[in-house]
Amino acid sequence: MRTNQLIIALFQRFCWMDEGLQARLHDRGWPDVSRPQSMVMTNIVSGVVRPSDIARNLGVSRQAIHSTISQMVKLGIVRLETDPDDRRHMILSLTETGARMRQDAQRAMDTLTAQIAEVLGQDRFDALLAALEADWGDNIERIPQAATRKRALVD
Repeated sequence: MRTNQLIIALFQRFCWMDEGLQARLHDRGWPDVSRPQSMVMTNIVSGVVRPSDIARNLGVSRQAIHSTISQMVKLGIVRLETDPDDRRHMILSLTETGARMRQDAQRAMDTLTAQIAEVLGQDRFDALLAALEADWGDNIERIPQAATRKRALVD
């Protein structure tokens, strides 16, 4: 089984997509955004708007996500506001500038996706997308607390 090859290939293709997206946005005159900023935008567009939820999705600390969000606010592409449904929380939304940037990003993604489909052929592209969209099951091994403590004592 080629266990390491899958994660490497997935990461390389993710980077290929993100770099292509960033280059196309740059060519359209948009300010350069970092990969974390790009991932925050992806979460917002997907409907995940609470910074704590975005941090959890990306596997980063709340401090790190707030630093990224602050940079994005300064760029004028997102705004951070009190959640009207729960005033204890903040939510993110795109500004008008951010919404225009998102439209250009969508066009760029459409172009990149078409390129992939052309290179792979439509059948292989459809199979790839189906495999990526499939439910791969739970990805976290559940180890009982007692076993974790026992293993820590042995190590």
